[in-house]
This record gives sequence, structure tokens and C-alpha cells, in this order.
Amino acid sequence: MSGIDGVGGAMGIDRVMALRSQILERNQALARANASAGAAAPVATTQPTSFADTLGDALKGVNDSQNAAARVSEAYERGDTIDIAKVMLARQEASVGFEATLQVRNKLLSAYKDIMSMPV
Repeated sequence: MSGIDGVGGAMGIDRVMALRSQILERNQALARANASAGAAAPVATTQPTSFADTLGDALKGVNDSQNAAARVSEAYERGDTIDIAKVMLARQEASVGFEATLQVRNKLLSAYKDIMSMPV
């Protein structure tokens, strides 16, 4: 029964939910930083109703931040009047979002492997 406290048990769910809340807090902090830097933060119109919707929205957000960072970097490289700090902030935001997504993916894969290896 010691396997129940692992990733598949109640403690694993608590850890995943804690990780999710940390990611949401970081995203809100980055949105506030963007808003203060002059960029408009995206506003969610409806609450996602399922885990798949939440995960899909998170992936869209990470993709959007990576695309925005690429656009700002390209504009800087073309010689447009863009502050280097804004370029670095956009790239760092995209990097943090990607790393957080990667960690969530790793935790989900680990939980899946643990569940699949449980005896029936």
C-alpha cells in the first residue's frame, strides 16, 4: 500500500494541483508585467470546464507568448525602434512558460506510467 502515496495517490494529486496553482500565479505575474510594459494582457472570457480545456488554454498561452517573443525579436533584428529590455523580457517570458509546460508534461507522464504499472 505504500504505492498509494506516490504519484497516483492523494499526495500526487495534491502535488499536481499545487504545481498548477504555481503556474497560474506565475502566468498572472507575467501578465501584470506585460500590462505595465504597455502590452495588453489577454483576458479569459469563460472559465474552462474540463482538464482538457484548461490544458489546451495553457498550451495556447505558451504558444502565443513564444510567437510574441519571436515577433519582437524579429522586429529588433530588422532595426525597428524596440527596446532591448522588452525583447529580453518577451524571450524570458516565453522560456519560463515553456519550462513550466515541460515540467507539467513530465509530471503527467510520470503519473501515467505509475498508473499503468499498477497491478489490476
